[in-house]
Amino acid sequence: MIIAPSILSLDYSQMNEQMNLVNESKAQWIHFDVMDGHFVPNLTFGPDILKGFKKITPLLLDVHLMVENPRFFADVFIDAGADLITFHVEAMKDKQDLESLIKHIQSRNVKVGLTIKPKTPVSVLDDYISTVDLFLIMSVEPGFGGQSFIESSLDKIRYLRQKIDAASSNALIQVDGGINETTAKWCKEAGATVLVAGSYIFKQNIQQAIESLCQ
Repeated sequence: MIIAPSILSLDYSQMNEQMNLVNESKAQWIHFDVMDGHFVPNLTFGPDILKGFKKITPLLLDVHLMVENPRFFADVFIDAGADLITFHVEAMKDKQDLESLIKHIQSRNVKVGLTIKPKTPVSVLDDYISTVDLFLIMSVEPGFGGQSFIESSLDKIRYLRQKIDAASSNALIQVDGGINETTAKWCKEAGATVLVAGSYIFKQNIQQAIESLCQ
């Protein structure tokens, strides 16, 4: 299981100390939520913050774009050092627009992921099972940290697991929202391979929390 701590919940008054703990833990990725205040009602990080993290962590930089214009922001964050760009199906005009952005991100030698909001049917991802590197299932409404896990997300994980296995795809299934020791086990049993956690990790002993998600 890949653990991706979400820096949305980082205590920025203790940034270096907390990131040192993350770097020395079993975490493999850092999850970076980009919100533009339009696609979701919150505003978060710009590319210069990502550049800063690039200097203080060797972990993979996993960027989740919650923005109205993912084509523009994909290049901005790739230039800043992103290793993986995940964008929302709901933000795209049509299928042609979506497929064009997938190819563009891949042309820049960066991994690409697709994600959907909780109320979007998971079947919209069917055509991309063998095309992208990752599918992100949002188990809370995107935009804010600290929400409770939506249990119906487990059905989406199982659905994707079946589709990915049937296609012999190497795509990863990432889950973000309400992840703790209990919900992590549910997600793992359903077929998830990457877990994003923010509050659960940064509101307690960081390394112990990450360890508990790896079980």
